[in-house]
Amino acid sequence: MKHGTLLAAIDLGSNSFRLEIGRYDHGQIQRVAYLKETVRQGNGLDADRNLTDEAMQRGWDCLARFAERLSGFKKSQVRAVATQTLREAKNREAFLKKGCEILGFPIEVIAGTEEARLIYQGVAHMLPSSNERRLVVDIGGRSTELVLGQGLEATETASFRVGSVAWSMKYFPTGEFTEQAFKKAEIAAQAVLEEALSTYPRTQWQKAYGASGTVGAVADILALAGFPENEISLEGLDWLVKCLVRAGLAHKVQLEGLKDDRRAVIGGGVSVLRALMNLLQVKTLHVAQGALRHGVLFDMVEREDHDTDTRDLSIQRLATKFAVDNAQGLRVGRVAVHLLQQMHVKPKDNDADTLERLCRKLSWAAQLHEVGVAISHSDYHKHGAYILDNADLLGFGMPELHRLGLLVLGQRGKLKKLEDELQEDQFAKMLMALRVSLILCHARKDPEHLALRLDCDEHKHRITLTASASWAQDYPQSAHLLRQESASWAKAPWGFEFVTKP
Repeated sequence: MKHGTLLAAIDLGSNSFRLEIGRYDHGQIQRVAYLKETVRQGNGLDADRNLTDEAMQRGWDCLARFAERLSGFKKSQVRAVATQTLREAKNREAFLKKGCEILGFPIEVIAGTEEARLIYQGVAHMLPSSNERRLVVDIGGRSTELVLGQGLEATETASFRVGSVAWSMKYFPTGEFTEQAFKKAEIAAQAVLEEALSTYPRTQWQKAYGASGTVGAVADILALAGFPENEISLEGLDWLVKCLVRAGLAHKVQLEGLKDDRRAVIGGGVSVLRALMNLLQVKTLHVAQGALRHGVLFDMVEREDHDTDTRDLSIQRLATKFAVDNAQGLRVGRVAVHLLQQMHVKPKDNDADTLERLCRKLSWAAQLHEVGVAISHSDYHKHGAYILDNADLLGFGMPELHRLGLLVLGQRGKLKKLEDELQEDQFAKMLMALRVSLILCHARKDPEHLALRLDCDEHKHRITLTASASWAQDYPQSAHLLRQESASWAKAPWGFEFVTKP
């Protein structure tokens, strides 16, 4: 990545939406601008787990303001991620469709484990270099992330459905603070977090760090009350709970450092934090400067370096876990990428980067095209799509995994099942390249694909693959399968034709 490049990360959290703009400078990212708005989408989920119209409108209004600030940014310079509320919302697609149009950039809904990994990246990059074993905690609006790591590597990641907004709504619905309410909220939080004891015991880490909203808000209050700065202790939390109970109601709390946007969720946040520190025997929680949005920025830098892209490692690990034929996956990937590149013979300058990204995604799909075989050889393309839709692969957003799953699903069988997706030119070309590659590699050895000529007619939406008559004679099974493939695309938006010439 070039020094001086501007990057922007957007965190669509359950309580707040945040925009961080930074400038890449010799391995570090210097802040240029930071915007935060309390949107509270987390309390906008109704009983059926649908976002209300009001909650969606609050989010869209905020994204419109962010969009104005991002005017002039390229797609490669911006990454927007959404967390627990949009993971839960049944009608999230309605919000995302309009939200992406308003923002002008894609919005990824990321899995909880991926959120945890990015949080750790943000924290670790902004801490002094050290080999200490760290526990990182982030209490969000509707989820809490826990991470074990050392240096810049996260070794264990987990996400739990407990957070400041959700717990405030459930245990302090009227804003009333009582000892009984706090006790009930803490017991409930520990019940959710209890399984963390086996993975995050006190023996596995040397120092604990807290990131983001709840931790920062509590630390500010305690520091102004005379407790050590940038630290949270159980003693300090006990004092804070007594202050909240003494006030009785959220709107009556008079504590220096408590901001208005945090007042409505302070009860739930403190309950979860207190429960977690007691459960994991955290005597002192140190406040970290990094957060999810910083992790997103550093991850954007990492993705520019293909040698360190977390997604490549995740693909390899999943393939190994399901005992995929690695040689065949790589073989299919090489041929598929070659075919896709032939479909973009003269990419425009602006499309060159896009083609490279498409080739990487196609290569990942090829490496995992047989992942479903571990379940059953019958309909393994369906099993593979299911695995990708439900796997926690670090580095990937949920929509990105779904798209890979669709490629795996479409590798064989009729195309009607992907009728809507095939309306998109890029997806149609990727799928065609994958399916043709699988035909050419059906014997599980390197094919003579360089002897074939591929022509792409963008105007007619037609791909023609031409072989010599001698090639068809030498590879009769491949020629037969390619003719069948031509028929498969007869009613698709893009046509495919296999022809032989003397």
